[in-house]
Amino acid sequence: MIRNAIQRFMYGRYGNDQLNLFLMGLYLLLYLVFMFTRLDVLYFISFALLALTLFRLLSRNMERRRMENMRFMKAAGPVISWFRLRRNMRRDKEHVYFKCPSCGQRLRVPRGRGKITVTCRSCGASFEEKS
Repeated sequence: MIRNAIQRFMYGRYGNDQLNLFLMGLYLLLYLVFMFTRLDVLYFISFALLALTLFRLLSRNMERRRMENMRFMKAAGPVISWFRLRRNMRRDKEHVYFKCPSCGQRLRVPRGRGKITVTCRSCGASFEEKS
């Protein structure tokens, strides 16, 4: 019953995306800092972020919200990719990651093979590395 009411209310509205998740995280961070420092300006900034998040969440102008999210992802994409790569490298115990000296492409090779010749798939450059 309640689920159907929420679904009906959200029909035609934008909903959540990566920018909203970032804004909510920033809101929580600023609010926590406000709780410890009691700086009123942090409270108002965090409240404005929360209001912006709710506005975007309930907006019916989907095209504009998509464009905002696309611009955010274009700016934050390299940072997100860097963190994901670091997380994967930390979790992957069976491979070693190298960067091609020629083009900068990330390459993954099996761990524990000794000194091997790595050939880049992008540019074809070969270099020796210890796995």
